[in-house]
Amino acid sequence: MTSITRPKMTFEEYLNYDDGTDNRYQWVDGVLVAVPTESGFNAWLSAALRFYLINTCLVKPRLTHQYNCEIEVPVLKSRQARNRFPDLVILRPEHIELTQKRLTIRLEMPEPVLVVEVVSPGQANFDRDYLDKRSQYQARGIPEYWLIDPEQQAIMVLTLVDEVYQEKVFRGKEQIISRAFPTLTLTAEQVLNPQE
Repeated sequence: MTSITRPKMTFEEYLNYDDGTDNRYQWVDGVLVAVPTESGFNAWLSAALRFYLINTCLVKPRLTHQYNCEIEVPVLKSRQARNRFPDLVILRPEHIELTQKRLTIRLEMPEPVLVVEVVSPGQANFDRDYLDKRSQYQARGIPEYWLIDPEQQAIMVLTLVDEVYQEKVFRGKEQIISRAFPTLTLTAEQVLNPQE
């Protein structure tokens, strides 16, 4: 990730910042850090899950967002981003009205239904998704957080119980259990190896 060389800005200034590009930035201690684009494979995994949720009528298309929905999260330690762009977000109906101006879920807004991250290879990516984002999404009160991990061939579903994430890992032909989508019939294998 590369940071933008300019004077530090407040988070509110960042929310009004426009550099005329489609670049996405994370706000880290007043500095804008460019968010890299996803790999084609990671994009396909989150897109396939999105299509499944829509096609099985588990969620309305307008409530699903890939990469472009920004979530403001608590900063729990230094050098931690105050905003995240999950690979897939499932919103609540009230978010449609609340995000007319900017697709950012602020701290004072209701939390999204589900946040999904596809884990890229490497220790830095592992730490970011399994540690930093997990603690921030938990503190934000997001009721369900999925980690799709192609390297481990596993889906970790984190469900918020008494303000703490309880985790369950699914592999192979195990059916994923989701509180957000109790009628879900997907297996870990189907999420990790979607049909073309």
